[in-house]
Amino acid sequence: MIKKYMTAALVSVMVLGALTGCGIGGGKDIGKDAALEAALNDAGVKEEDTTRLKVSEDRDDGRKTYEIRFDVNGKGYEYEIDATDGDILSVDTETIQNSTVQNNTQGKDGSGNENTAGSQSEQTQNGTGSTEQNGTGNAAQNGTGNTAQNSSNVALSMEEAIQIALERVPGATDRDVRIELDFDDGQYKYEGDIIHEQREYDFEIDANTGTVLEWSEERR
Repeated sequence: MIKKYMTAALVSVMVLGALTGCGIGGGKDIGKDAALEAALNDAGVKEEDTTRLKVSEDRDDGRKTYEIRFDVNGKGYEYEIDATDGDILSVDTETIQNSTVQNNTQGKDGSGNENTAGSQSEQTQNGTGSTEQNGTGNAAQNGTGNTAQNSSNVALSMEEAIQIALERVPGATDRDVRIELDFDDGQYKYEGDIIHEQREYDFEIDANTGTVLEWSEERR
């Protein structure tokens, strides 16, 4: 008799677990693909046009959500999507500029005139609106309005720092990078991150020696 009751109890537990897994009483999960589609549709863009795309799971007050980040058309998007019904809980956007370096060694300006080394200041813009101007009056500014002065004393250019970081992430390009020059504890360093193929990499690079001071990888 005891064995019979134990068997019945075990069956009940198994059935309850199955029902919960199917979403009865536990709520359904739309999945990462559907959450991403909801965000892309809201932004009016296609996945293939985005860079720095990352979809991760999170919990907000016990509720499962999906956090979706991507850059497209000069804007950065961050979405929070309800995992149960796909509702958009929040969306944040920011104006960005992809990390680019305008080298003056050779090249032409918009009028077709050839530029020569040293004829113009070299300008580097990062994804948070940071700008580094080399030559006279050097300055590096990050997106929070902080300014790293005397960047003329920095031996490593932002382009070189980007390449050092990209060497650690095969397949990534400068479009996947956000970077800024910072001055902290008496030391100039480049701080930034790379998002490529759903992986996020954070780094700090010594702005004079090129030494990678910190490197971390996150995948959710």
